Amino acid sequence: MTELLIPPPETAATRAPARYRFGAPPWLLAVAALCAATAAIPLVYLVVRTTEAGLTELLDTLVRPRVLQLTINTALLAAAVTLSALVLGTICAWILTRIRLPFQRTLLLVSALPLAVPSYLAAYGWLVWFPHLNGFWASWFVMTMVCTPYVTLPVAAALRGASADLELVARTLGRGPLRAFAAATWPQIRPAAIAGALLVCLYSLSDFGLVSMLRLQTLTWGINAAYGASFDRNQAALLALVLVVLALVVVAGERRSRRQVASVPGRSTMPSRAPGRNGPFYVAVLVAAPLAGVVVPVVGLLSRLIEAETLRAIDVPRLLEAVGSTLGIALAAAVVAVLVALPIAALAARYSGRLVAVIEAVGFLGHALPGIVVGLSLVFFALAAVPMFYQTSVVLVFAYVVLFMPRAIGSVRSGIAAVPTSLGDVSRMLGLSPFQAWWRVTARLALPGIAIGALLVAISAMKELPATLLLRPTSVSTLATELWSRTALFEFGAAAPYAAALVLVAMVPAVLLSGIRGTAREN
Repeated sequence: MTELLIPPPETAATRAPARYRFGAPPWLLAVAALCAATAAIPLVYLVVRTTEAGLTELLDTLVRPRVLQLTINTALLAAAVTLSALVLGTICAWILTRIRLPFQRTLLLVSALPLAVPSYLAAYGWLVWFPHLNGFWASWFVMTMVCTPYVTLPVAAALRGASADLELVARTLGRGPLRAFAAATWPQIRPAAIAGALLVCLYSLSDFGLVSMLRLQTLTWGINAAYGASFDRNQAALLALVLVVLALVVVAGERRSRRQVASVPGRSTMPSRAPGRNGPFYVAVLVAAPLAGVVVPVVGLLSRLIEAETLRAIDVPRLLEAVGSTLGIALAAAVVAVLVALPIAALAARYSGRLVAVIEAVGFLGHALPGIVVGLSLVFFALAAVPMFYQTSVVLVFAYVVLFMPRAIGSVRSGIAAVPTSLGDVSRMLGLSPFQAWWRVTARLALPGIAIGALLVAISAMKELPATLLLRPTSVSTLATELWSRTALFEFGAAAPYAAALVLVAMVPAVLLSGIRGTAREN
């Protein structure tokens, strides 16, 4: 399951060969472009909204001391969390691949556990033990522990495939282990490390629940306050645009850094060594993030859950209603996201060209849009364009599709690319139409990748908080919103049942995800 959370980047060597690299059918291009355009609706409408506010109001908002402070807080938190997660995650990956520790696979699974816990749930668990925890450093610490696996997993995978020839040569020339690693191996694993750091940075920029619980005022907090307190649409839209600009700058920087890396020839891998007397230290480093990001919050959750007052106060009908709403909306989002992602993934897997690259890039746009920005943009869009759908599940599901469609595109594209095009050719020779050949052959063989994409969307939708708070119908409550509403009032005992249910419900698609992965390996 952990290997699916951050799949390795697709390369020319790993991508299955395809005959139809050029000359994509016009109908497929049109459908894929239309599906990709759905991801751009929030950003386009946000730009239109800020343009309507006028240049004077835009400049006046940007130079306000409060806005500058929110921007600085956001940038500093994202930079600090990204740097610390990059260092800690790289060290953990090095230990997992270079040190022969007992129970190596178990330690890898344990190191990935914080990915299953939403940041606001981790913050809730720490507040149970330390109710006065707040501020920048508290947010930095908890966020770092939650986000470290985003770096550990891809860097560990890159280290296993990295050539050790240059590092061995550097060692024979008298360089120490650290200098040899930095000079020879780091350039090979840097793309994976930068990709993981990108996810950490975007996660930190877009986080709303954790910083709100720990009372750190960032741009997401300011957007929610501007929208909720006075319904100041222009103010909220301008702040949202600032947040989007920060996210796009981060994405552009990651792409530029990734292009600067050259491949290194070689086949040998660095042999692992015994831990010696430092074994306990290595294990302590590996379990630091899971301990702080999972164990402490879960134990705090269980301590509140088993209290007699909490058990007696559980509103079972309301809890079951929240569980049903969470599962229903997440399932609908998974189905719609896969249907929208399918034409884009099929185009990217079978064809190449500048237009194909543009369509795929637009489809991935939601990857750089924070949830609160998408939610706010769709509030404006629904009120202006389709008021009949405002505060309905339709808009909420659409928000999930925009936010999490990139995860479906990646998995579906990999599944389709792994199906040899020769099978489709044979089907066409047997008299099947292009659509029949694709449906009966390609779609069936790519079904595991399609299912994985749907499950990834479902897991993400269950945990999404800011977009859900802005767009959910007034009569609908999910586990995330129920948990948030109670922790915002410091009612930790009342929030415990919803937090426990959220963890259990999120485990369902995670278990299915692991089963699909195991079946794919056996086949």
